[in-house]
Amino acid sequence: MNKLNMANPIVIRSLDEIQFWSRIMKEHALFLSLGFTHDQKQLIAEAHYFINLFEQIEEKLTRFNANTDIHHIQAFNNEVYQAAVAIWGYKRKVLGLILRCEIQTQNNYPLLVDHVSREAAYFAKRLKDLNKGKLAPEPDTIIKENLFFLKIMADHAKFIGHLLDPSERKLVEQAREFSHDFDQLVFQAIDLDSMRPQSETVPILDQFLDQNRVSVASLRDFKKTARELIEACRIKSNIHPLLADHTFREAERFLEIIDLFDSHLSKTAKKK
Repeated sequence: MNKLNMANPIVIRSLDEIQFWSRIMKEHALFLSLGFTHDQKQLIAEAHYFINLFEQIEEKLTRFNANTDIHHIQAFNNEVYQAAVAIWGYKRKVLGLILRCEIQTQNNYPLLVDHVSREAAYFAKRLKDLNKGKLAPEPDTIIKENLFFLKIMADHAKFIGHLLDPSERKLVEQAREFSHDFDQLVFQAIDLDSMRPQSETVPILDQFLDQNRVSVASLRDFKKTARELIEACRIKSNIHPLLADHTFREAERFLEIIDLFDSHLSKTAKKK
């Protein structure tokens, strides 16, 4: 039997989560550091600390593979979990400083800081769940995870619209339309969540995923176009090229998760 087929799925999923989210956390720290004013040296230094911390995690990640003993992976998950919790605490501290008007920043507005802190909390929870052996999604997980990502996508649309130059009227309008679309999807997900457990049927969840997939794919394509235009300096904006790529990768991630959930529902339906 092929060794890869014998690999523990918890190991494979853990490495995948760490590879994706550690890069995201590192980039969050970079974006926050760029959004502070020059006199906020302590906050900038803390951001650089997290950039280095997650770079070290990325380096350690290269030492593991799908056949690594699960106990080593669990220990690594715990280490990365501590880093995720630490950067979450830093982000929430920054949010508090902003909301109490104790600091003024450039582009670190409250919703963005809250947004990146929610992603850190999500990453930490994923690692915790994996170390508990939770892999196959439960029906409530499907709803809650989609709700999380739908809010992330809605935020992205708002950020893009906010950071585009106002003269880019067509793109700004498109971003607003995506913001409205995803706000509606968020409300639908909240309604579905409030109907649990009765809403946790395969047909309803299947339709839920299909609807989300169409909207996420459309937003992903918009982000891809925006990224290419920004990289080619063909549009006017305050969007860092790395930020454009960052939001594109998160849309791609959401689509992958929708496909994973869809596959799980198909298997569940066949068993019945």
